[in-house]
Amino acid sequence: MSEKGIHIDIFREKTVDEFSRLLADPSQKTDTGSAAAAVSAVAAAFLCRATKLIGAENSNIERFEWLERNTEILRNYFVKLIDEDVKCKGPLRRAEKEADQNKISAARQTAISICTEIINMNGKCLEVAEELSGCHDEIASPYILESIKLVLASTELCVSYCLKMSRLSSDDTYRYVIRRENELNLQAMHKTADRIHEMLSCGK
Repeated sequence: MSEKGIHIDIFREKTVDEFSRLLADPSQKTDTGSAAAAVSAVAAAFLCRATKLIGAENSNIERFEWLERNTEILRNYFVKLIDEDVKCKGPLRRAEKEADQNKISAARQTAISICTEIINMNGKCLEVAEELSGCHDEIASPYILESIKLVLASTELCVSYCLKMSRLSSDDTYRYVIRRENELNLQAMHKTADRIHEMLSCGK
């Protein structure tokens, strides 16, 4: 070990300027998944904001306190996933340098699993957004709409990455399963987003 010791970079503690600079640098381990996680963290933050706005005027205090806690948990989890995605890029790069196909395949699947988790948690955001939309709060509604736009953008990023990684596999079944799962996830999320738009439109 050097006299300076081991330096561990925590990407979730970067400023927006630092993080975006790292995303712009191909030599860095920041990639699509970490960018998508950051976008989802903003989406969850908007949901938390909407929850607080609606909860301040709602008599069901316990329910909105629960929603507020959970949207904050989602926001915090997405922030942690920034680093989880960065971590999985190290083994992938090492495996690619060693040209070890077994290690490369395993590392790709790990990278896909992080993006899949982001997609799953984006689904939780949409569930909260749908519940909040039923309250028809004019002040909170724009934040709900902005949140679902960010959630869908993040999901599209993750799906794109999953498909890109899966196409590198020689396993036809694996490629089909990844493609089909992501198609179904996107369809379901867009349907939920459409329902939210409709609910908010009816509340005007």
